[in-house]
Amino acid sequence: MPAWLIALDRHLPIRYLTMLSFCTLAMAGAVAWAVWGVGAWAVALGAAGFALGVRDMAQSKRAVLRNYPVIGHMRYLLEFIRPEIRQYFIESDHEAAPFSREQRSMVYQRAKGEPDKRPFGTQVDVHREGYEWINHSLAPTTLDSHDFRITIGGACAQPYSASVFNISAMSFGALSANAIRALNAGAKKGGFMHDTGEGSISQHHRAPGGDLVWEIGSGYFGCRDAQGRFSEEAFVRNANEPQVKLIEVKLSQGAKPGHGGVLPGPKVTQEIAEARGVAVGQDCVSPAAHTAFSTPLELIDFMARLRRLSNGKPVGFKFCVGHPWEWFGICKAMLETGQTPDFIVVDGAEGGTGAAPVEFADHMGAPLQEGLLLVHNTLVGLGLRDRIRLGASGKIVSAFDIARAIALGADWCNSARGFMFALGCIQAQHCHTGACPTGVATQDPVRQRALVVSDKTERVYRFHDNTLHALKELVQAAGLKHPGELSARHIVRRIGNDEVRLLQDQFDFLQPGELLAAIRGETPWSHEVYRRYWPLARANSFQPLRDDGGEPPLVQTGGAVSAKLGLAESLS
Repeated sequence: MPAWLIALDRHLPIRYLTMLSFCTLAMAGAVAWAVWGVGAWAVALGAAGFALGVRDMAQSKRAVLRNYPVIGHMRYLLEFIRPEIRQYFIESDHEAAPFSREQRSMVYQRAKGEPDKRPFGTQVDVHREGYEWINHSLAPTTLDSHDFRITIGGACAQPYSASVFNISAMSFGALSANAIRALNAGAKKGGFMHDTGEGSISQHHRAPGGDLVWEIGSGYFGCRDAQGRFSEEAFVRNANEPQVKLIEVKLSQGAKPGHGGVLPGPKVTQEIAEARGVAVGQDCVSPAAHTAFSTPLELIDFMARLRRLSNGKPVGFKFCVGHPWEWFGICKAMLETGQTPDFIVVDGAEGGTGAAPVEFADHMGAPLQEGLLLVHNTLVGLGLRDRIRLGASGKIVSAFDIARAIALGADWCNSARGFMFALGCIQAQHCHTGACPTGVATQDPVRQRALVVSDKTERVYRFHDNTLHALKELVQAAGLKHPGELSARHIVRRIGNDEVRLLQDQFDFLQPGELLAAIRGETPWSHEVYRRYWPLARANSFQPLRDDGGEPPLVQTGGAVSAKLGLAESLS
């Protein structure tokens, strides 16, 4: 865009020009009518267009129209006539970029409380490779409620009863103040949790009073000293607020795993500075790595420290799976200390709401399916799964998405972009520019006023409520009583024109204690990833043991491990 046009837009937003053009037309028509007796049509047309623009800016239901008066109606017109001229649109119903039109429409309908029924059956090609479905039962159940819950931190002093569907991490600063307020108010009304993102707890999180997961990233925002190091004193102030239910240490995220970030100083407003504990106008830096710990053992110790400082609130970590030996090193630290996190959130590389370098967005980190399977299987194989709850996030917007993730090992699911759609996001993908057309991902006070908190609160609540209602119907049809009963044997995948498989048979699943038996040498390694990478992992370092061509020792832990976990035999 030319510099002169950018300057003009700064002082006179171009999106208002259509409305102003109608005003000009009306005034010119009035002059012509008064002088020459012609131009009544111009007055009528201009006045009608200007009045429509004023109405658009005043209404509170549609953020696009508030930010784009008059011309915003083109979007809704095209949506209305889309079925008749679909061939002229590049995007099909099922083309995901990153979310398909069908997925977005489903969220919009559920958020608005509109029927999401489909006439004439499925529009999906059920014979394409990769198509999946849930096997139903001839003895379906009848459930009284769709408020499905799990307990996180059952051994903690302050365990939390969580919904199986919650708002994933999105920071204030990335999202607007109005977006944060609507999300948290919706979470409060619906009784589900809202992850703060690493930007810490802002006044906009606090005002509605909804349950919070406080995410602590490498910048230690909200719990840092002047040098950016972790501060116990600052942590205690926030962690012991009743609104904070869980403490989550962010190791990495799916949007840009292994990558730090900088919020430039000019974007650090007074509100952002207060929430993050930084100076106004100063670059807000999230390093690529933590400074409070540098080894798996130190990570385990740090989480125990946070649990103690928060008076027994559940503490866990979030990460996108990368090098297998790093995850195995964390597991070895659990075995060596006998301590475990209360929960782990597995973030898929396909997730993320922030801007990321192209190479990171397309080629870094494990997708949710592979990451979740590795984490779940490892914990099962080590006999630790019943002590740790697993959350999953990564392109989850529907009841089937939730059911599938739970079937693969998750206890609950988080969604970021699903709730952004509920707020009115139209996937314009301008999140990093500050020019979000719906006021969701911007700090522009004019643009974010388009997002009316009271209206969007209801949409957030309804999206959650209607999605869980749909999940209830799936669970009932499968003959079950809770989503937690779903397993890989309930979901079928087509892998060819004439072949389908249960996910149970499509993927490898470890049996309880199977990995421990292989470590002790009682059974052979049945899975290549464990045979190859478990011996390289270390509890005292995220770096692997050197591989000089020979086989390194299979285990670096000793007999004390078995005593702390109550195992019958030494792991050495």
